[in-house]
Amino acid sequence: MSEKLLMKGNEVIAEAALRAGCKHYFGYPITPQTEVAHYMAKKMPEINGTFVQAESEVAAINMVYGAAAAGARVLTSSSSPGISLKQEGISYIAGAELPCVIVNIVRCGPGLGGILPAQCDYFQAVKGGGHGDYKMVVLAPSSVQELYELTVESFNIADRYRICTMIMGDGMLGQMMEAVEFKAKEEIYHDDKKWATTGTKMQRESNDVTSIYINPEVLEKHNLKLQAKYRQIEQNEVRVETYNCENADIIVTAYGTVARIIKNVIKSAEKEGIKVGLIRPVTLWPFPTAAFEKYAETPKAFLSVELSAGQMVEDVRLAVNGKCPVYFYGRMGGMVPSQKEILNKIKEILK
Repeated sequence: MSEKLLMKGNEVIAEAALRAGCKHYFGYPITPQTEVAHYMAKKMPEINGTFVQAESEVAAINMVYGAAAAGARVLTSSSSPGISLKQEGISYIAGAELPCVIVNIVRCGPGLGGILPAQCDYFQAVKGGGHGDYKMVVLAPSSVQELYELTVESFNIADRYRICTMIMGDGMLGQMMEAVEFKAKEEIYHDDKKWATTGTKMQRESNDVTSIYINPEVLEKHNLKLQAKYRQIEQNEVRVETYNCENADIIVTAYGTVARIIKNVIKSAEKEGIKVGLIRPVTLWPFPTAAFEKYAETPKAFLSVELSAGQMVEDVRLAVNGKCPVYFYGRMGGMVPSQKEILNKIKEILK
């Protein structure tokens, strides 16, 4: 039997992680995601798990490295400036091929900015915010229900590929309360993790977990292995929602909470005789290029709507590949676009 509960987004992330078998959390408080840590601080002692409020974000991500190297399912969470501080450790984790889940409930920037919702960390998340040629799987839920489902799946993806996965939401999604239907039992991917540093018990050779390779031939071979894995993920793990795209006059693309606004814009536009489609990337990386290629010549134009100065729009333009004009509309500083202003932008483009 499933159960339905009314919960806040941040708390749902933590509960989903627990249901996915995560027993180790390391973090440092920062608004607007601190409820993730609060929930874990309360729940971890009940399951004989580990909760540590580290002395800094840098310390927290290195604790994640240690727990992941020992084969544990491990979570950390933060918000934009905190994620920036974790970037060196994330690169080390990626280089060492350690599975972990990182939550970024994005706030406005640059700098300390403000705590209101934003999507200005897209580049950092999908292009590899730290040093080196690495990727993370980045999942962008648009509802509290999806926060639950994609958090569980993020642990499965992390273990399946030995990769960092990121849940990227915003302050609006983290703070809102919605009904969530939890499964009675989660589908958990199980891996024996023979590579983990769990102690040899004098029965096997020791395992080494590292991201440093002094020999250039060895390092290049390691990098080529990583790139092959990323290509495999691009083949297998793309998630996208397409809605009302057939014969659309214009296709709007948006992710996260902004995509919810677009669905209401579609209804308003229909009343005025305008057919608006929606392509919602659920995985920001791997990016759903094929969905854009499929509809590249269907509408008169594409419009990317974001809570940023324009970041995902670059990937949209690459995917459309010049076959159709691509426009952008964005708000910054925590300002959320209204249905009316998006519809006005659509009318302006179609003129």
